[in-house]
Amino acid sequence: MATIKNIAIIAHVDHGKTTLVDKIMYFCHTFRESENTGDLVLDNDDLERERGITITSKNVAVNYKGTKINVIDTPGHADFGGEVERVLNMADGVLLLVDAFEGPMPQTRFVLQKAIDLGLKPCVVVNKVDKENCTPDEVYEKVFDLMFELGAEEWQLDFPVVYGSAKNNWMSNDWKKPTDSLEPLLDMVIEHIPSMEIEEGTTQMLITSLDYSAFTGRIAIGRLQRGILKTGMNISLVKRDGKIVKSKVKELFVFEGVGRKKVDEVQPGDICALVGLEGFDIGDTIADFENPEGLKTIAIDEPTMSMLFTINDSPFFGKDGKFVTSRHIKDRLNKELEKNLALRVSATDSADKFMVFGRGVLHLSVLIETMRREGYELQIGQPQVIIREIDGVKCEPVEEMTIDLPENVSGKAIEMVTLRKGEMLSMEAKGERMTLQFHIPSRGIIGLRNQLLTATAGEAIMAHRFLEYQPLKGGIPERQNGSLVSMEKGQAIPYSIDKLQDRGKFFVEPGEDIYEGQVIGENSRGDDMAVNVTKTKKQSNVRSSGADDKARIFPAIKFSLEEALEYIQKDEYVEVTPHFLRIRKILLTETERKRTKNS
Repeated sequence: MATIKNIAIIAHVDHGKTTLVDKIMYFCHTFRESENTGDLVLDNDDLERERGITITSKNVAVNYKGTKINVIDTPGHADFGGEVERVLNMADGVLLLVDAFEGPMPQTRFVLQKAIDLGLKPCVVVNKVDKENCTPDEVYEKVFDLMFELGAEEWQLDFPVVYGSAKNNWMSNDWKKPTDSLEPLLDMVIEHIPSMEIEEGTTQMLITSLDYSAFTGRIAIGRLQRGILKTGMNISLVKRDGKIVKSKVKELFVFEGVGRKKVDEVQPGDICALVGLEGFDIGDTIADFENPEGLKTIAIDEPTMSMLFTINDSPFFGKDGKFVTSRHIKDRLNKELEKNLALRVSATDSADKFMVFGRGVLHLSVLIETMRREGYELQIGQPQVIIREIDGVKCEPVEEMTIDLPENVSGKAIEMVTLRKGEMLSMEAKGERMTLQFHIPSRGIIGLRNQLLTATAGEAIMAHRFLEYQPLKGGIPERQNGSLVSMEKGQAIPYSIDKLQDRGKFFVEPGEDIYEGQVIGENSRGDDMAVNVTKTKKQSNVRSSGADDKARIFPAIKFSLEEALEYIQKDEYVEVTPHFLRIRKILLTETERKRTKNS
């Protein structure tokens, strides 16, 4: 039996996890020389490549000096905490990756806390030591302080460390002496990450993630804790609630390189995939057929934010997407629930509206973006935070937020955050940049990123993670400006847009199709205003159509999905179709809106 080491790579967003996994695979000759597959093999989803972040965790396996190393790449963003929590159950140790310039960030803290609580052995990798002004030794001290603060035990605090640059393909025990390979890193893994201690007893495996194949159906993935698994073996499935279902393993796979290899038997401690099980969920235990014993199931943090998903009922419905009915949306949301642990869906009093609960705007917008790419049309209401009653006091989620920005604009940022009920904890200068730390209610974060980027000319970097529920902080100022709403259905005419430019900024281009009740711009004042941009210039025998000044039109503002969700007000929806994002009023005609306002 080969020795098996299972490691998860954890880090803040963009500190280089996926790049490091790439380089480890090249170093261990996972690919043939001819198979140079390019960068970031594991970010294989279009959305992950576009955004440059990992959303779902992936497993790969490499062989080094006769040891099989299962590497698990985890997401770095707090909104995907559900992914991190469950995959850490498969690991025996973690590689904590820290940027040599930025040091430990909020997200590092979040994932490290999970790993320490699970009793995993940490190994530290200080990455990007080739950056200017970086301080690898200080970063090492900071990681030690952070672990101490998070309550790490003595054997966890005695962690090994390597320095290097994953991008430039080297790691070393001393950052001033670059080497030419990743050998020091892999030697550290083999020496310090413990192999799993296998107990005596019958078969036990916790299902920690699942995959889907069009040919074989759902595939259960997990680490075999003890006992054996064989092809064709009868097993019991111990559900989360303790119920026991009998089932059978049709096929078994273990991970090899980027793919999977079919095997007849799996040894304990290895991560494997099972085909042929019926009706399982993440958190269930695969146990012995005769006397099943369940394992402790996975605990997942509760969602903090909700959004209303409803069918698209705008005048343009069905023109762009394939799936438009409430049944389509309901089935798709139920399918998502199977693998997205931190998500919840509840029905409302209307059959075509669903409340969807998640970790944050990004967590939910990734789901919406995936649905629109699959051909769904839907409308989304304004994000709302979940208010809970704790000991008779209404409480709301509060987050810890870090903003990294140029020193000369830090005053503006502090003012914006304190207006939104944020409390400043610390302020630290790094070169010409400042790092500010705050505690801020989740409500205050909605829409803040846009304002911050505008105020700092796009220089601010903002990261936040859920901290705890605290008593309500009182009112938070909403968007100051009203909307420009279209009065007519038709095409936007350049002449009309030109004449209305002093009223505000537009979101639509000339020639774009619009409908009554669509939000086509932002008013420069605080109230909503209905405008007609479908009006052409009247011609007569005195005036020709081209004799006036040329129309000078400012480029339209185009929102990304998250920006649109953070921008809208209570009486607006974001209409999402495969090729268009529109903002609209819930009530399309002006008379209806006035009637509701007066009543």
